[in-house]
Amino acid sequence: MRAKRCGRCVGWLVLGFLLFLTAPVPAPGPPLLTPTATDTSVPAIGRTWPVGTRPVVLRGWEPPATVYGRGHRGVDLSAPPGSPVRAVAAGRVSFAGKVAGRGVVSVALTGTDLRTTYEPVTASVEKGDEVEAGEVVGTVAPTGSHCPTACVHWGLLRGETYLDPLSLLPPWLLHRGPSRLLPVLGVPLPA
Repeated sequence: MRAKRCGRCVGWLVLGFLLFLTAPVPAPGPPLLTPTATDTSVPAIGRTWPVGTRPVVLRGWEPPATVYGRGHRGVDLSAPPGSPVRAVAAGRVSFAGKVAGRGVVSVALTGTDLRTTYEPVTASVEKGDEVEAGEVVGTVAPTGSHCPTACVHWGLLRGETYLDPLSLLPPWLLHRGPSRLLPVLGVPLPA
């Protein structure tokens, strides 16, 4: 009797193992992007994200192999239309207008040879305006984005060379650590 039960158990184990091996594998979803800076030649002078407090990176920096090669010359940040777009660092607006039908704002960053670009944006600044880090330079335009959902394309240039804009952000903005609980003083402990 015991051998019969043991044989049944082995049979169920073999059947379970075969079902495990033949089970369909779920299709991989889109990869979750974690913001990481890639260019150490860029000073981390950013003081805020262009949109939101820590937006979802829809598409990351993909440098082209050649000047005119395929790639992604910036990062796409998720942001609903009408959201404020902020200067990541202090600078002077070097361009605010339309390029290929899309609203673009470009800011030359103070004390550097760098400039950031934001698009599609309805500008609230003009060429020559001085802006501080965190100051609103426009709002996310409802149309003109190359993303499947609303987004802001954030770029960084040194001369005519595109760089990874995430490199402007210091680690404390890129990677928020775990929440830390602080002591509550003057509150009695529950009985």
